[in-house]
Amino acid sequence: MLRTSEYPQVGDLVICSVKNVKNFGAFISLDEFGSKEGFIHIAEVARGWIKYIRDYVREGQKIVCKVLNVDPSKGHVDLSLKQVNEHQRREKIQEWKNEQKAEKLLEIVAEKQGSNLEEFYEEHGHKLVDEFGSLYGAFEEASVDENALKEEGFKGKWMAHFVKVAKENISLPEVSIDGFIEMMCPVPDGVDHIREALSRAQTSDPVNVTVQYIGAPRYRLVVNASDYKTAEEEILAASERVIEYIESHGGKGKFQRKE
Repeated sequence: MLRTSEYPQVGDLVICSVKNVKNFGAFISLDEFGSKEGFIHIAEVARGWIKYIRDYVREGQKIVCKVLNVDPSKGHVDLSLKQVNEHQRREKIQEWKNEQKAEKLLEIVAEKQGSNLEEFYEEHGHKLVDEFGSLYGAFEEASVDENALKEEGFKGKWMAHFVKVAKENISLPEVSIDGFIEMMCPVPDGVDHIREALSRAQTSDPVNVTVQYIGAPRYRLVVNASDYKTAEEEILAASERVIEYIESHGGKGKFQRKE
């Protein structure tokens, strides 16, 4: 995997391959940094007393570690396995998989330009990482907005290939949340007003909001969006549209984020 720095920084989470396990610790290679070597002391392998170190690490295993110390002059990188929780481990592995995918996509773009990955990365890859946080992030932005690269100052015919590859290969993440509305409308045509009020909650682009019937007077709003912040904002906006309509037609409504 191509990287912009020669060594990781203290505090970074890194993908490692276990090479050699001893009673006092494990020697590993840093997969993201040209297979540079690192070491996990047995005290940083797991919490509590360790009887058999191979119960926790073994040769050939892929692990996620936290960088404790870096000494480039000696080529030493000290690591901790026990300081990485399960959530961090999963996020880092997903990030690593995304970057691997992004590099394969960048290679496709490079081939379309008659170049190779290394040359193309030197010419454009580092700047893409600087501007978008990661190579995968650049492909994500381009898949959503074909002008994203241009807006960040990029130029060249390669951008059209980049956008096309992004749109064909990147599926945007989606989150789903729900909330509940209690609603009554004690007027002769109240049922019609409730139906109309609920229709005002529903949207399809770019955020999908649907209504599910639970049992009068309760209804569920389900929101699918690209991120939680957007989803939370939209579910509140949708509930406000519903309640505003029903109250203006003689009814009452109340929204609850949780059941």
